[in-house]
Amino acid sequence: MPSTELLIAFFATTAIFAYIPGPAMLYTAAQTMARGRWSGLTAALGIHLGGYVHVIAAAAGLSVLFHAVPTLYIAVKLAGALYLIWLGVSLFRARAQDDAVMPGIEPKSARRAFFESITVEVLNPKTAIFFMAFLPQFIDASATFPVWLQFLVLGTIVNLMFSSADVMCVVLAGALITRLRRSSHAQRLMRRAGGAVLVGLGVHVALQKS
Repeated sequence: MPSTELLIAFFATTAIFAYIPGPAMLYTAAQTMARGRWSGLTAALGIHLGGYVHVIAAAAGLSVLFHAVPTLYIAVKLAGALYLIWLGVSLFRARAQDDAVMPGIEPKSARRAFFESITVEVLNPKTAIFFMAFLPQFIDASATFPVWLQFLVLGTIVNLMFSSADVMCVVLAGALITRLRRSSHAQRLMRRAGGAVLVGLGVHVALQKS
């Protein structure tokens, strides 16, 4: 494994990146506001599992494809952006009866958030680029462990730390929902706010130049 000094720098840098508010934190907060705390937690789990696709891709060097084929990068990015926008719009168009299930744990919504989140994360090429650009800074080619294994171990640590930040967002958003749960009007506003965040994230991703 890398030297102790390199690992300390790795953990410090990862913590900074993980706890700076970003798209994943906003996404899990939006899911929590729209569907409840349990859905927010399953969304965080979905993003976490989807992140391993990028960890494995980085270990295999597949992320280089996005650099070699810019059109592929753009296509995947737009697909992810459109999917986020579609999720946001679907929350705006949700039936009024959905408000009735907000106070409790709705298994169907939680499962939906879980699978949607995996799709969102897999369709996020920026995550692949991040792992490919970030992890090599802490890889020691002369270490006992092979490079691909170092990618997997360090990538898993990064994924876990980012997920801890996502869970923190869910807890905070859930605390807010608990206070507003008795008001059906507030529930509708929270669902629409969640939808607006998802649409905004989709537009932001689509308009980013890199």
